[in-house]
Amino acid sequence: MQAGNRNDQTDTLTKKITNRIKAIVSGSVGNLVEWYDWYAYAAFSLYFAPVFFPGKDATANLLNTAGIFAVGFLMRPIGGWLFGSLADRKGRKWAMTLSVLIMSFGSLMIAVTPSYNSIGIAAPIVLLLARLLQGLSVGGEYGTAATYLSEMATSGRRGFYSSFQYVTLIGGQLIAVGIQLLLQNLLTSEQLHAWGWRIPFFIGALLSLIAFYLRSTMDETEAFKKNAAKQRISSGSLKELFHHPKAVATVVGLTLGGTIAFYTYTTYMQKFLVNTVHLTKGQSTSLTFISLFIYAAMQPLFGMLSDRIGRRPLLIGFGILGSICTVPILTALSHTTSLATVFILMMLALMIVSGYTSINAVVKAELFPAKIRALGVGFPYSVTVAIFGGTAEYLALWFKNAGYESGYFWYTSSCIFISLLVYLFMRETSKTSLIEKGV
Repeated sequence: MQAGNRNDQTDTLTKKITNRIKAIVSGSVGNLVEWYDWYAYAAFSLYFAPVFFPGKDATANLLNTAGIFAVGFLMRPIGGWLFGSLADRKGRKWAMTLSVLIMSFGSLMIAVTPSYNSIGIAAPIVLLLARLLQGLSVGGEYGTAATYLSEMATSGRRGFYSSFQYVTLIGGQLIAVGIQLLLQNLLTSEQLHAWGWRIPFFIGALLSLIAFYLRSTMDETEAFKKNAAKQRISSGSLKELFHHPKAVATVVGLTLGGTIAFYTYTTYMQKFLVNTVHLTKGQSTSLTFISLFIYAAMQPLFGMLSDRIGRRPLLIGFGILGSICTVPILTALSHTTSLATVFILMMLALMIVSGYTSINAVVKAELFPAKIRALGVGFPYSVTVAIFGGTAEYLALWFKNAGYESGYFWYTSSCIFISLLVYLFMRETSKTSLIEKGV
């Protein structure tokens, strides 16, 4: 009889572990696809910029596409609010499934939009509308995915499990760059500029439909079920969110420097290597692919470290090193001619940024109660990213066009320093986590 009970207990435990792994994988895969679609725009803008903005000045064309990239970020606060509210009221699974479906439609729009020479001003307008939809989707993705992964993780392992959000976020960019690298080897430059750049957006639309299916089969989190059972009318409302002003301010402050550093060393870096370091597009893509692969692999290691020593030491390490090393790293990159040196400097920068990217999602989730968690994580984060992350590439190109590129280096360093002040005065969230308290 006792042996039977032990077997039942073992089966129950095995089922729980299997369901948790399935949930983490399904949530992460959907996150990967969402971010692949988002980054495909940045990765292939080098090729399709002239299609929508014909002109002879390459930097001016990139400024136009970067401008639309930035405008897409303006939709992210709306997405953070809309999907955060839906996740707190209707469920994490429901909101995540809808967001990936919208992303699929945005990618398909970009894939089939005719050129400026074919339909005139309508071409960049349709491109803009597609990016607005993608911005709405990605704005909702971050908060809901961060909340879902943090709530599905086991106690004492939340840093590790939650780090997979950035593994897949980086993985989405990695796949976008990998497809770019593959197409650069399969197609001529003329073919890529003419029609090859459309391929990754068709792929993105298809992958989003696969992610939609996976998310539709996910389990809902116990934290949401527990809150839903209490039938709290205030769940997911902005009024309820602003009952937590300190937590909201903390999210904004800890995101500021991290998002600028992340977009500088990932999204913008590929263009920086071409325009400033004067590498070929092929060299830039290859170095970006290799460095991002290693960067993604580092995230769970930093996540596990945070479970052992806490979140603040990693954030403070990023703040100190980011404030001190950003200007020297970017300056050295702009003057080097050695591919090996470029790679070493890129990896040094990405290792520093890992102190933020690996754990920022779980830190934010630990600040809010379940009834407002998805909105609390997603909305203030999206506002901050829209203002600072979304304009990072545009500002970098603007400083370069103005002949004072190093001004952007100092701007990035200053923003990281502001976040460092927040890290120094915030509490250790792994010890005060509202997820652990079941609130």
